[in-house]
Amino acid sequence: MLDTREESDATGTCETSQLATLPERFFNRELSWLSFNERVLAEATNPNYPLLERLRFLSISGSNIDEFLMVRVAGLAGQVRSQIEEVSIDGMTPSQALTETHEKVLELDEVQQKVWSGLKAELAGAGIAVIGDEKLDHTRERWVRDYFEEHIMAVITPQAIDPAHPFPFVANQGIGVLFSLTRMADDAPVMEMVLIPSSLPRFIRIPGEEAAWISIEDLICRNADQIFPGFRVNGHGVFRILRDSDIEIEEDAEDLVRYYRTAIQRRRRGLVIVLQLQGKFDPAAEELLRTQLGLDRALIIKTEGLIGFTGLSSLCDEDRPELKFEPYSPRYPERILEHDGDIFAAIREKDIVIQHPYESFEVVIDFLRQAARDPDVIAIKQTLYRAGKQSAIISALIKAAEAGKSVTAVVELKARFDEEQNLLWASQLERAGVQVIYGFVDWKTHAKVSMVVRREGDSHRTYCHFGTGNYHPVTARIYTDLSYFTADPAAGRDAVRLFNFITGYVEPKRTEVLAVSPMGLRAKLDECIDAEIANAQAGKPAAIWAKMNSLTDPQLIDKLYEASQAGVDIILVVRGICCLRPGITGLSENISVKSVIGRFLEHCRIWVFANGAHLPNRRARVFLTSADGMSRNLDRRVEVMVPMRNKTVHDQVLDQVMMANLLDTEQSWILGPDGTYERVGDVENPFNLHRYFMTNPSLSGRGAAIASGRKVPKLSLRRGNI
Repeated sequence: MLDTREESDATGTCETSQLATLPERFFNRELSWLSFNERVLAEATNPNYPLLERLRFLSISGSNIDEFLMVRVAGLAGQVRSQIEEVSIDGMTPSQALTETHEKVLELDEVQQKVWSGLKAELAGAGIAVIGDEKLDHTRERWVRDYFEEHIMAVITPQAIDPAHPFPFVANQGIGVLFSLTRMADDAPVMEMVLIPSSLPRFIRIPGEEAAWISIEDLICRNADQIFPGFRVNGHGVFRILRDSDIEIEEDAEDLVRYYRTAIQRRRRGLVIVLQLQGKFDPAAEELLRTQLGLDRALIIKTEGLIGFTGLSSLCDEDRPELKFEPYSPRYPERILEHDGDIFAAIREKDIVIQHPYESFEVVIDFLRQAARDPDVIAIKQTLYRAGKQSAIISALIKAAEAGKSVTAVVELKARFDEEQNLLWASQLERAGVQVIYGFVDWKTHAKVSMVVRREGDSHRTYCHFGTGNYHPVTARIYTDLSYFTADPAAGRDAVRLFNFITGYVEPKRTEVLAVSPMGLRAKLDECIDAEIANAQAGKPAAIWAKMNSLTDPQLIDKLYEASQAGVDIILVVRGICCLRPGITGLSENISVKSVIGRFLEHCRIWVFANGAHLPNRRARVFLTSADGMSRNLDRRVEVMVPMRNKTVHDQVLDQVMMANLLDTEQSWILGPDGTYERVGDVENPFNLHRYFMTNPSLSGRGAAIASGRKVPKLSLRRGNI
């Protein structure tokens, strides 16, 4: 059910007739993101998921919050320190937003601890123990001590905390243990710190038929007598810190590569923005940490439970298939198999759209591998935002360059937390003879484009791949994205213009089919929305369907409000942050927003415009894009939006991918006017979009089946119902 509840006073502070001009028409970005992570965390208690998969969701929620704190909350704290009082689109000052965000993070930590406590008990019941200071049987106790002596003792470095020893540097996401000791020789009190090197595993599996895991910090605490012979251990406290990890680009940076190498080092030493304390922390030790770490606007989280939930991911590797999702192997696209694996022949025949992870990302790699060894291919151009640590894409580009082809790679250094890896790839590519371009200083190149120029007869043909996701083989197995292959000459000419813009700053005067930000993508969306407004005003069917990861841009949101007020029916599938307030009479009563959270991470971006007929229809304007509905994507990044002009791919994206997202009930949450999300309840015909695509053939040839209602329930366009 997509319910558009009406409220006469949605904010409690103003009439809805006034809301269209007030900041209250927007939700706060940070609080909306935390609401998204609440939905992720809720999956850790989803009874429909196997136990280790629920544990994985808890780990993901921990990783998400860490990154959020290191970037977004660190940014807010920086604004407060700089006494910046500029309000956000929802009317909050940085100080107000920081206070509310801190409160919400503390609430979320409490929920995480409760979830972990429940999962830990369930794991024990399933024969997977996570131990702390419990007494073990003789065999396991001996193994723990031996393991500590052989693998840990020589790696850690205890350090006395006194005037003769400077306070050690604690790395970002670093975990340490402060020990309160008494030297038995003279009864002198001593405080010692043991910092846990990041090279050590966070959890260690103790051998045995029944699985048992112990955290590295608990392992160290259990063996304190080995670390401190001649001392009495009075107590200990485990702590963890997070540092400001954002990198800001200086406009006058003369050498971008050198700047980033330096900036990565600076990030490791960023200001502390979170201090987590575990257990009954000694007040003197806590005060020492507060003083020595230079806390300013930092969040202090105290807990009796676990710190650093992201480390739980290692427990998910336990070999218990019955406690995990059934393995899934992506299908190789049938269209390409029909051409004996010749990707270029398949694309020449007709445009192709591939849906990952249901269809294999290997086809994207094969596109470049075939280009590398094809003697008729003369040039390859490729954007690289995130490519992973062991990238077959990089390998294919290197082989193409070594084969004498002209290869250009646009490597984006500003891909957050992948900067170091991208510098490494850039160096390897350059050594192989690839022309490496780093793009713009101010803008990230976020577009996902691959272009192959092939000699065919007396002319050249350009083959293009446009993706909604990164060229990353690991995330392609868990992120739902679309890959669009075409040999459309107009798309090829636009791709050339795009690369010339990135590599030579040659801004295209026009494009034939692509919309490119920051020049024209926003204008294209406005044009399409305006057309729907005009259709609604003329009494024609008018509707917008859109799918994205985040919607925060105030201009775009206001444009959608304008369309709603004109009578355009709008359904948005926004997985993460959504600053748009749906279901408000006189403002957004024609807008519904849902979020899909499930086994796979919904990641593709799609826009659909009805174009004068009821959706879904053959005349609808359908676009794939690399851009989310955020100001950074529309104004400060190089992004691409490409229309689905081929009838087959048009219908596949609209009638199958987009419709399945709207039909989903089992993994969907509905956003209310007050900012809360509610799970879709029990319905007569439940539908799970992930299960549907996992258990059906590839996209090709299924459009008619869905349209007739034989494969999935037919979409009903009555408001409030799907």
